Amino acid sequence: MISLLEEVDVPKQICIASDYYKAQEQLSAGPQDIVLLDINMPGKNGIELLKYIREKQADAEVVMLTNHSDGYYRDQCTELGARYFLDKSNDFSLVPEIVIAYCQKNIENSQPE
Repeated sequence: MISLLEEVDVPKQICIASDYYKAQEQLSAGPQDIVLLDINMPGKNGIELLKYIREKQADAEVVMLTNHSDGYYRDQCTELGARYFLDKSNDFSLVPEIVIAYCQKNIENSQPE
């Protein structure tokens, strides 16, 4: 994922967390624009972290990446505010496009009219 994102030609700072609690620390340290989140993670699951993100950083763009792509998880994550729900096996290559589109949208919205 890191090498994939490093190739994307947009301004970025990539933060990595190996478990729920480290991710929570990073989210508490300051706002994040985009969060790439897996359902399976040590500590607590990504759905619990998604709930935390919505409480603390409601405007963060959340992209769920998982091998649990069935409707139950998809519905739960989208109801909790995940903008994207991607199957790691089939949709992994969409991540750079999503990041680029997000950055372009923010650049366009920040320019004076």
